[in-house]
Amino acid sequence: MPQSQVQPETCPEDPRDIDPPCEGLRCSLTAKLLLSVTIPSVTTIDKFPAIGIAPRRYWAPSGGKDRSMQAFARRSVLAGVIAALSLLVWAEGGAPPVPVPVATKREAVSVRLPGAAFAAMETINPEHIRWHVRFLSHDLLEGRGTGQRGGDLAAEYMATQFAEYGLKPAGDNGSYLQKVPLVGITTLPEAKFSLVPKQGAAINLKPLDEYVAYDQTQQAQSDVDAEIVYVGYGIEAPEYNWDDYKGADVRGKVLLMLVNEPPSDDPKFFKGKALTYYGRWTYKYEEAARKGAVGVILIHKEDMASYPWEVVRNSNSGEKSYLKVEGPVLKVASWVQLDVAKKLAAASGMDLEMMMADARTREFHPVNMGTKLKAHMVSTVRHFESNNVVAMLPGADRNLRDEAVMYTAHYDHFGIRPDMPGDNIFNGAADNATGCGILLELARAFSVAKDRPGRSIIFAAVTAEEQGLLGSEYLGKHPPVPAGKIALDLNYDNVQPLGAPEEVEVSGAERTTFYPWVQAMAKEFRLAIRPDARPEAGHFYRSDHFSLARVGIPAFSINEGMKFKGHDEAWGLAQDKEYTEKRYHQPSDEYHPEMDFVGDSAMARFGFALGWEAASFTKLVGWQKGDEFEAARIKSQ
Repeated sequence: MPQSQVQPETCPEDPRDIDPPCEGLRCSLTAKLLLSVTIPSVTTIDKFPAIGIAPRRYWAPSGGKDRSMQAFARRSVLAGVIAALSLLVWAEGGAPPVPVPVATKREAVSVRLPGAAFAAMETINPEHIRWHVRFLSHDLLEGRGTGQRGGDLAAEYMATQFAEYGLKPAGDNGSYLQKVPLVGITTLPEAKFSLVPKQGAAINLKPLDEYVAYDQTQQAQSDVDAEIVYVGYGIEAPEYNWDDYKGADVRGKVLLMLVNEPPSDDPKFFKGKALTYYGRWTYKYEEAARKGAVGVILIHKEDMASYPWEVVRNSNSGEKSYLKVEGPVLKVASWVQLDVAKKLAAASGMDLEMMMADARTREFHPVNMGTKLKAHMVSTVRHFESNNVVAMLPGADRNLRDEAVMYTAHYDHFGIRPDMPGDNIFNGAADNATGCGILLELARAFSVAKDRPGRSIIFAAVTAEEQGLLGSEYLGKHPPVPAGKIALDLNYDNVQPLGAPEEVEVSGAERTTFYPWVQAMAKEFRLAIRPDARPEAGHFYRSDHFSLARVGIPAFSINEGMKFKGHDEAWGLAQDKEYTEKRYHQPSDEYHPEMDFVGDSAMARFGFALGWEAASFTKLVGWQKGDEFEAARIKSQ
């Protein structure tokens, strides 16, 4: 395609609002063709292209209205051409470009990307992400275990990259590292875990094969000899008129409970098929401890948990980390296989299927099983520090730079398991070297922009996500900018390198006041917003944005959907299923040269545009009225 030779006219300059010059702006198409964008002279409003991009308001110099309108028109065309010829193609092979819908005067929401921002976004490269993923998931980093050598190496790598990009340290004492005090607990082979019915022999369980358990008290030894009480789902949710405890005194008891929450298709009842925090194992442990229980036994059922037993076993073997104890905790926090729960029910003269059916009704009451748990918990206790890695790009607006937009991704994985035969390095290529690669590429792209957005931009690589979102929890409680001044957190976690996406998932974005702009940006990128492909899995509550939402920060993760260029939806779903079953939280999550990081770069560009937009808003983003995090947002401000 020949390049246009038309030279752009010089735009009148507003001393308070100077854009980069139009000349030289280039859009690199997926087909590797180069198209030079030139801006013709426009003098009347009716010649504006109706492309859905809102023009900025520009200062009118003393020369009069006509000159002002010419500048306004030229810059509107520039914004339009950028949107039509760049955002469309920068989805990297997403849906083929189609005519841009005509905007109407009633549309209140539009998106724009200044020339400097677009030029920086243009530099985001899938191969850069590949390099980071290859290194971070290499055997040399030993699975990036929390508090292990490989994890510390990964943190130093992230910090070094931030320094190379010229970003300001935002950690402790002028460094990039924010120290996170942790306690590592390893359950030892001497630990014993037995179910003792009133009649018959005790059922002695095998660690990892039949149960996993940790002592949250952070003591070297704890003993439990307590009655087991079945509490259904273990949920007390007054807003849904649901109470599994019914006022029962469970102090000193061990509570047997189901994972997940009561099934529903009604969005007003536990949000229908979407899992709420009430269904997460972390809530169940927390609620039981608040009520004075000494232990919890969660029953694993694959369709209810949304992952197989291998994930539970691998996530709960070896050393497990905790923040220092604050408030009540459990002596025994455990899971058992479904078959073990069936044996327990039978030994207690009950039927597990009937017990599960009873738990689905509001009339359910706690049931004493007539069986005891006898557990002797023996643990090694290690006090150590891990690090969040935090950097900042200061904002350009002196009235907004003390506020920020944040990008997050966790760098940790499960490290090495010495007791595992064969390949025992949990490399975590997809989970979450991909998120780290995107975070670093975003940081680099922002750093090379000739202009900066009004608000500051924070980049945080957090630790101990696999241990229960601990690094992000600490970051939320100790942010470099007060939580009430953080406009938005955009998180990246496990972005599969499968090629060019035609969909994007932003589950949780609809709960924020920013969602209309997310929708508009997705439209410009020609990405269909896909509802959570597995709402029952509760992904919103399983990644680091949740920790930040809990302190009021509007937050959500960005990821691909299930539809990729050249494939139907069934292919994407099959890839997701295969990954969950064969690689998720397993040593087989490794880097391979044939991985296609085009989709990761598309998600990075999409997040770059969203972050720049949020960093330029006059007002801070908030939660929708009535959302569960709205109160925390109000409190933080």
